[in-house]
Amino acid sequence: MDYLLKSGNPANLRTGCLVVGVFEKRRLTDPAAVVDKASRGALTRILKKGDFEGTAGQSLLLYDLPNTQCERLLLIGLGPEKGFNLEAYRKAVAGMASLLNEAHPLEAISTLTVLEPEKGDLYRVLRETVITTEQSLYRFDQCKSQVQPVKRPLKKLGLFVGSRRHTKAAADAIKQGKAIAAGVALARDLANLPGNVCTPSYLADQARSMGRKSRKMRTRILEEKQMQELGMGALLSVSRGSRQPAKLILMEYSGGKTGSQPVVLVGKGLTFDAGGISIKPSEAMDEMKYDMCGGASVLGTMAACAELELPINLIGIVPSSENLPDGDANKPGDIVTSMSGQTIEILNTDAEGRLILCDALTYAERYQPAAVIDIATLTGACIVALGAHASGLLSNNDELAEEVLAAGDHSNDRAWRLPLWDDYQSQLDSNFADMANIGGKGAGTITAACFLSRYTKKYKWAHLDIAGTAWKSGAQKGATGRPVPLLTQFLLKRCGMASK
Repeated sequence: MDYLLKSGNPANLRTGCLVVGVFEKRRLTDPAAVVDKASRGALTRILKKGDFEGTAGQSLLLYDLPNTQCERLLLIGLGPEKGFNLEAYRKAVAGMASLLNEAHPLEAISTLTVLEPEKGDLYRVLRETVITTEQSLYRFDQCKSQVQPVKRPLKKLGLFVGSRRHTKAAADAIKQGKAIAAGVALARDLANLPGNVCTPSYLADQARSMGRKSRKMRTRILEEKQMQELGMGALLSVSRGSRQPAKLILMEYSGGKTGSQPVVLVGKGLTFDAGGISIKPSEAMDEMKYDMCGGASVLGTMAACAELELPINLIGIVPSSENLPDGDANKPGDIVTSMSGQTIEILNTDAEGRLILCDALTYAERYQPAAVIDIATLTGACIVALGAHASGLLSNNDELAEEVLAAGDHSNDRAWRLPLWDDYQSQLDSNFADMANIGGKGAGTITAACFLSRYTKKYKWAHLDIAGTAWKSGAQKGATGRPVPLLTQFLLKRCGMASK
């Protein structure tokens, strides 16, 4: 979709559809009032008939409004004017985008962008408009034999800025919005693919393809033999039960100064998790194709950064495998040796994510990172604690944790910090190895992070548990693409390209 900045008198804008907002109690926004005046009170007369009150979620499509240059006029209900915030704005934009795509105007102009929601300046409003529009129009139909395409999909959306000048900041907001939305769409596509298509080898191929598209990105794939030589016994133990070979995907983006310390993103890439010998219940097991959403979010974030050509050095590491039951699979009670030399007693083979992550986190040391963030659908306990609204955050560095939290708040991709106290470490004690891979029933999200923390002592590290936020179940089943917005905002802020 193309996004263009528009200014001038709303009534004089020539377009297939002009979008204006109406607050509750039929209170016209400024652009709507201008159109109403030009049409000699046509909007006021229509609203007085009582069919449209301006409540959130309402819409009304009008044709041939007198003394205007638009073919159609779309009224969007905004809800109460008092307390109108960014969340209410996003909902209005999402409704607008879906309606425009179904109304077949091909191009339209939205005046909702001149609204001033709480904590939303023009830069942020423009960026959120692009991201929300793209996410609303996202469809996954790659695996369907017959697809009914939209006959006349929306192709151009004008973003009205009133009398304000078309500044570089406004153009940057659109550019960032498109890049973030593209990264989210890539992560969703990869995650929504079935496990028999999106295997570790497929994921590696997608990373290679990304590397070929950017002159600043280099992709390498470590095969099982190379991982064996590195001593990655924890990671390789997980793939033993699968016919699909494990891959360690390494993506190196060099946009910053030579020699400057990179940020490292490590994403769990379990392309299907049946639980291994500790097999999962059959109900909803199909959703375990989403166990690679952490890895997908790393690829999505890397793609966004490459598109924006961010002036930062960034490393993406995705350990990828399947976790299936087999005669050679991990067994409860097995002991494996990680790349760090620490031994692990596997008490539950379904706690495999931390096994592939710990070797990847040890590998990250060689980059001498400025910071490391790992992203994983790691624990069901995180869903119990935080539901589907916030990702779990644990960190060994307060400053880094605050950066991540702030990026989540700004991007509406929020996280909530949980404690990483030494008090929890004893739950991982083992009689036979340096540690167990589970810590009992209590504080499952925290003890999983405690496990990972034993491999991150040499750098600043944050862990995002996205088990509750990476996908939706039920009628709206599908990947969300989170936390690509959070991670991209974090990186934009790190290199000084984010708004206040």
